[in-house]
Amino acid sequence: MVITGGQLLVLSGHVPLDADGAVVGTDHAAQLEQVFVNMLATLAAAGGDFGSVARLTFYVRDYRPELLPVIRSVRDRWIDSARPPASALIGVAALFHSQVLIEVDGLAVIGR
Repeated sequence: MVITGGQLLVLSGHVPLDADGAVVGTDHAAQLEQVFVNMLATLAAAGGDFGSVARLTFYVRDYRPELLPVIRSVRDRWIDSARPPASALIGVAALFHSQVLIEVDGLAVIGR
């Protein structure tokens, strides 16, 4: 992906927490849905949306191959699956909270 113009927005460590700091969901799909809700709020506050996202990195606790279709299904409800951002998925042993199963960071370009 080649990006020209605009400002870089770093979307660090988006996790499945609600406004009160409670973990939302007990499975990967429900938690990823909340991650995307939170990420959209960050993007909107900066004047962007998911069309602004250039890269996503998924950190998945206890990753197993059967989770990939689940993750893609949720992701594809939020992004343009015909032109998805570059992405990577990294399986991890643990995240910052024992109930958190997924964390996503990314890069977006605002105002291009």
